Amino acid sequence: MLPTVKCPKCSYIAEMDHVLTAQSNQNVIYKCPQCQYEVRNIHTSKG
Repeated sequence: MLPTVKCPKCSYIAEMDHVLTAQSNQNVIYKCPQCQYEVRNIHTSKG
Protein backbone atom coordinates (compact mmCIF):
# COMPACT_ATOMS: atom_id res chain seq x y z
CA MET A 1 0.00 0.00 0.00
CA LEU A 2 1.32 3.42 -0.96
CA PRO A 3 1.26 6.48 1.32
CA THR A 4 -1.83 8.65 0.99
CA VAL A 5 -2.26 12.40 0.55
CA LYS A 6 -5.26 14.40 1.81
CA CYS A 7 -6.48 17.36 -0.26
CA PRO A 8 -6.32 20.58 1.79
CA LYS A 9 -9.43 21.92 0.02
CA CYS A 10 -11.94 19.04 -0.10
CA SER A 11 -10.26 16.43 2.18
CA TYR A 12 -10.27 13.78 -0.56
CA ILE A 13 -7.67 11.09 0.21
CA ALA A 14 -5.76 9.46 -2.64
CA GLU A 15 -2.63 7.38 -3.02
CA MET A 16 0.46 9.50 -3.53
CA ASP A 17 1.23 8.25 -7.05
CA HIS A 18 -2.24 9.34 -8.26
CA VAL A 19 -2.00 12.97 -7.14
CA LEU A 20 1.69 13.95 -7.17
CA THR A 21 3.81 14.54 -10.27
CA ALA A 22 7.57 14.96 -10.00
CA GLN A 23 9.24 17.46 -12.34
CA SER A 24 12.79 17.26 -13.63
CA ASN A 25 13.78 20.36 -11.63
CA GLN A 26 13.03 18.53 -8.32
CA ASN A 27 9.68 20.31 -7.81
CA VAL A 28 6.41 18.48 -7.33
CA ILE A 29 2.86 19.22 -8.56
CA TYR A 30 -0.19 18.16 -6.52
CA LYS A 31 -3.58 17.87 -8.25
CA CYS A 32 -6.74 16.58 -6.59
CA PRO A 33 -8.78 14.31 -8.88
CA GLN A 34 -11.95 15.12 -6.91
CA CYS A 35 -12.07 18.94 -6.85
CA GLN A 36 -9.21 19.78 -9.29
CA TYR A 37 -7.35 21.80 -6.62
CA GLU A 38 -3.74 22.23 -7.73
CA VAL A 39 -0.50 23.28 -6.07
CA ARG A 40 2.60 23.74 -8.22
CA ASN A 41 6.31 24.01 -7.44
CA ILE A 42 6.23 22.16 -4.13
CA HIS A 43 9.87 22.05 -3.14
CA THR A 44 11.27 18.74 -1.95
CA SER A 45 14.19 18.10 0.37
CA LYS A 46 16.37 17.61 -2.72
CA GLY A 47 15.10 20.77 -4.45
